[in-house]
Amino acid sequence: MTKTVFIGALAVAGMTAGIASAATLDDVKARGSLKCGSNEGLAGFAAPDANGNWEGFDVSLCRAIAAAVLGDAQAVEFVPLTSQTRFTALAAGEVDVLVRNSTWTFTRDTDLALDFPAINYYDGQGFMVPRALGVSSASELDGATVCIQTGTTTELNLADYFRANGISYEPVPVATNAEGQQQYLAGACDVYTTDVSGLAATRATFEAPGDHVILPEVVSKEPLGPAVRHGDNAWGDIVRWTTHALIAAEEYGVTQANVAEMAAAPTDNPEVNRLLGTEGELGAMIGLDADWAVNVLSAVGNYGEIFEANIGESTAVGLARGLNAQWTEGGLMYGGPFR
Repeated sequence: MTKTVFIGALAVAGMTAGIASAATLDDVKARGSLKCGSNEGLAGFAAPDANGNWEGFDVSLCRAIAAAVLGDAQAVEFVPLTSQTRFTALAAGEVDVLVRNSTWTFTRDTDLALDFPAINYYDGQGFMVPRALGVSSASELDGATVCIQTGTTTELNLADYFRANGISYEPVPVATNAEGQQQYLAGACDVYTTDVSGLAATRATFEAPGDHVILPEVVSKEPLGPAVRHGDNAWGDIVRWTTHALIAAEEYGVTQANVAEMAAAPTDNPEVNRLLGTEGELGAMIGLDADWAVNVLSAVGNYGEIFEANIGESTAVGLARGLNAQWTEGGLMYGGPFR
């Protein structure tokens, strides 16, 4: 009951904020910077480097949106948010967009009055255990203690999975990924569960990553993407089509290295021309300059470049493209038609 009241209060807050600040694009332009709600620190996705500069897969999407709107990918104020504070901060107008490994679900889309304009990573929940336990399957976890971040879809999935399989567990609640990592390494729990990408990112920071195993079971669908408030469709369109521009550019072979040359004059591909603003007026239709996508791709590269640089197989996180490959390569990544 407490949870229902909490969600209802969030929904009201979200609707109020959406009505009070419907023109997010105008707010961002007037401020001269984008307020991006981010993870408080998840290697490969969003974390400050040694000099305090934010970097990562989700960080690149924040910078892409800033480049599209302001022509400056560095004009971003990152606001670290926990799993408990992320949606209230967005609803209250403390950030313009939330890019924080958040799953698009029915209740978040409706009861919390949020929109998820695009999916930038298809994920699923998994389990990580110390190799020394000798466990090879989640079905062997009966009676285990499990570190779980509260206020997440993984908390609910965990209960569903163990109930459906008739096995018991003892939850060890943690507030953040950093706390979960600390508790897991300290032996406070046998298992750490979150999205598989989060497990890989967390394991990458361990002194001995090879001492820990991500079990083969993936027990949920976790479509992750940026979130905005209900009531500002124009802003949602910008976030959606910025994400799609990154994905489509990879399909069409537009890269950070060649985008300037391809944008210098119309090419033989009309869709590339419309994407890069050398044909048609797509930019004006969403309140942006004609070269908005050129600014995006010049700043951060296309989707594939962002993936490989931050979380791909050659990085410490080491994720394969899998479902996040282009639709032409057997994956689910599909940029909408630019026409």
